[in-house]
Amino acid sequence: MKGTSMPRESTTLYFKEGNSDKVYHLAIEEREGGFVVNFAFGRRGSTLQTGTKTNTPVSFEQAKKIYDALIRSKTAKGYSEGPDGTPCSGTEKAEQDSGLRPQLLNPITEEEAERYLRDDAYWLQEKMDGRRTLVRKVGDEVTGINRRGLTVGLPESIVQAAQALRSDCVIDGEAVGDRLHAFDCLRRGNSPLEKLAYRDRWRILLELVGGRRGAIEVLPTAAETGDKRDLLRFLCERKAEGVVLKNRNAPYTPGRPASGGPQVKLKFYATASCIVAPSRNGKRSVGLEVLDGLKLVSVGNVTIPPNAAIPQQGQVLEVRYLYAYNGGSLYQPVYLGRRTDILTAECKLSQLKFRKEDAEEEG
Repeated sequence: MKGTSMPRESTTLYFKEGNSDKVYHLAIEEREGGFVVNFAFGRRGSTLQTGTKTNTPVSFEQAKKIYDALIRSKTAKGYSEGPDGTPCSGTEKAEQDSGLRPQLLNPITEEEAERYLRDDAYWLQEKMDGRRTLVRKVGDEVTGINRRGLTVGLPESIVQAAQALRSDCVIDGEAVGDRLHAFDCLRRGNSPLEKLAYRDRWRILLELVGGRRGAIEVLPTAAETGDKRDLLRFLCERKAEGVVLKNRNAPYTPGRPASGGPQVKLKFYATASCIVAPSRNGKRSVGLEVLDGLKLVSVGNVTIPPNAAIPQQGQVLEVRYLYAYNGGSLYQPVYLGRRTDILTAECKLSQLKFRKEDAEEEG
């Protein structure tokens, strides 16, 4: 392990279950004109045992294959990137096209939200701060699907909760930690439900999941104007991420409409997906970039908390911020985590929320 330079690529995985609380660190490092794959493992907080998977330097391509295979092996055994180390299942089949695509939402402003609050056709739910996840159950096999339609591993707790459901199904929701907050049902048994009105899919979801308050639970929903205002006020005071407003009469339409749509979201604070720029050595911060057409432009830096691994150049991060200055720099950015379900091509300048005066100047 001596004589290595700064890692070209690295990750830290965790496993926590019962009395086990383990960490596994993996890195591709330059050495003698080539690359080596080194690792360290052991109980969290203890002195880690170290080793290498490459006794002699190899090409970066060879090192990357070894590195990726080790990550797949560890995640299949229940390791995850989150420091909580939530055990996962299904990672051995990750990144396969599921054939399903979630319905994605366009944002609205506070001013626009008012008409949705007054309209009885729209229901209001909390927008959870997690990962969009479809859960498909066929017999005892349970598969997670991300917003890109690719299969992903699921926390074991969600898998077990899905296996306990009374019939095969496809449930749409937001995964937060080891829990799925469900808000739609696309299939029950052999029956596709996408063409049904949302109010009917919602009723079926309630019948399927029932009153259970375990790893899968149904999001509370407000239908009347007064109830919608009360829930909105409560979520604002609780500093939630935002709300979603859904037309109870609309079918499920995969993908994102060019504008508007039967389901829209109102965020209480701004978030952006950004690409990691070349890092500054020795500091726990990384540069952030977004695409302006085909050109990458800088939007500032974000500090990475001590309990998180430093992201690598080219990876996609989710960042919370108050607003963007004219030109794109983010004001008070806060690191939320990596986004493996978002492509770099989606990290566009147009997603940023600018200060009101800057937006007026540009308009």
